[in-house]
Amino acid sequence: MTLVDHLFELRYRLGVASVGVVIGAILGFIWFSSAPFGWPTLSDVLLKPYCQLPAEQRLSPNGSCQLLQTEPFEIFMLRMKVGLSVGALLFSPVWLYQLWAFITPGLHDNERKFARSFVFFATILFCGGAVLAYYVVPEALTFMASFGGGAFFTALSGGKYISFVLLLLVIFGVSFELPLVLVMLNRAGIVTYEKLRSWWRGVVFALFVFAAVATPGQDPFSMLALAFALSVLFLLAAVICRAHDRRKAKKLEEQGLTEAGLDEASNVDTTPSEMDSTASQAAKDDAT
Repeated sequence: MTLVDHLFELRYRLGVASVGVVIGAILGFIWFSSAPFGWPTLSDVLLKPYCQLPAEQRLSPNGSCQLLQTEPFEIFMLRMKVGLSVGALLFSPVWLYQLWAFITPGLHDNERKFARSFVFFATILFCGGAVLAYYVVPEALTFMASFGGGAFFTALSGGKYISFVLLLLVIFGVSFELPLVLVMLNRAGIVTYEKLRSWWRGVVFALFVFAAVATPGQDPFSMLALAFALSVLFLLAAVICRAHDRRKAKKLEEQGLTEAGLDEASNVDTTPSEMDSTASQAAKDDAT
């Protein structure tokens, strides 16, 4: 394909992916206040961490747990934001397939298999991080609301609360991709298990610093939850890298290439071989 053909193909794939996300955003916008098939509404799901605060520490003007609307049309914009986020998540197979269909023609068979595994595990890890963040939110809010000592109650605005929850979900989800990145680097030969083992103290310290900086709240629960989870995932990635390096070393040993370096030239016998009498006579005849 020419460059122009590639651009047309990219435009088509982006258009189909955008249509899928828009359809998902419309469904998420409706789901925000309507409960299909008896499921809880999105507003109930998002409000649940806030509603787990003690009744005397949160706003309940009508006898029910509610958030504040401090700006005109704030609820409409929040529904749009939540609907777009849910649409991108629910219709992720659509835009992931479009991305896959665009890059697949340029990959070999083994690269396609590896890419499918990467997409699958990336999705699982992101969802796992988002679920952990969702269960951390109530503890974080309880801790931050406890500083009032009974003199204050937590009346959060809808915009700030939902932005806080969505940001925490995204940070946890993206951070959980760490072991996948390490395994990919190991498969590419950039990072070995020996290096990871020698770096583990510095890596764990860096993970705790990252968790303290990345989490949007000032509570220790979200920081420690993210830091400990990333440390466990780093350990899991190191174990996978160790198994891969052992299989690679065993394969090289079977081929007799254990002592061979990547930058060393192969041993080639440059001694000229002797020609037999028949071949020597034929060469002389050809010369004459």
